[in-house]
Amino acid sequence: MGGHIDACTCCKKIHISYNSCRNRHCPNCQGHKQEQWIQSRVDELLNVPYFHVVFTLPSEFNRFCLLYGKQIYNALFASAWQTIKAFSGKELGVTPGMIAVLHTWGQNLSLHPHLHCIVPNGGVTKAGFWKPGKQGEDFLFSVEAMSSMFRAKFIAEIRKQQLPVPQTTYDKVFKKHWVIYAKKPFGKPAYVVEYLGRYSHKIAISNHRILAINKTKKQVTFSAKDYKKNGRKTRTKIQRWLNNFPIFTLF
Repeated sequence: MGGHIDACTCCKKIHISYNSCRNRHCPNCQGHKQEQWIQSRVDELLNVPYFHVVFTLPSEFNRFCLLYGKQIYNALFASAWQTIKAFSGKELGVTPGMIAVLHTWGQNLSLHPHLHCIVPNGGVTKAGFWKPGKQGEDFLFSVEAMSSMFRAKFIAEIRKQQLPVPQTTYDKVFKKHWVIYAKKPFGKPAYVVEYLGRYSHKIAISNHRILAINKTKKQVTFSAKDYKKNGRKTRTKIQRWLNNFPIFTLF
């Protein structure tokens, strides 16, 4: 597809830019779309504090995410919004807003469905006026209380879909504490939008994380962060990629 050379007339610096292939799986061709998405979301932000909230599904639902992705992820979006809306109405008496981006993989490329959301601290009253939320708080609402409600609402949404989820799975997930991260973002709200932009236009793995490719063993080695060990970098190997993903290549 070729490329072109950009040269600065002042400092004489030269930069080579390759023409976009416009493939959503290409790590080099999503930059401008990402910037457009970020700017559109920044334009929508209010001049109020925002919270970063993450809703994560238990691993027991992973196989159903692969089989019934549309239904499961629709239920995830719906239940997360219902949870935020219910707590905002009950504790603040307002209708909130929310921007949400679905992320389905983890650092080691395993299935890890979760929803990144940014939520303003406050909302609109029935009379149509803005009402701020609690000031000086590090959390939007109680994560324990939100976790219980999110679990109940997600299960209710799944049962509406009449998916073939066995009762044993429901029994397991009802005994678990569902993970919700809800903490005040650092800096300006625009920083959180930029953070979400990395997920809105990004492939599962970028080139700089690929450490080695062994065609004989059909094995790819890449770096990953182990969040159970304070984000320490580890080496991970996958052997099925070269067979199942023929478009996987180095640029």
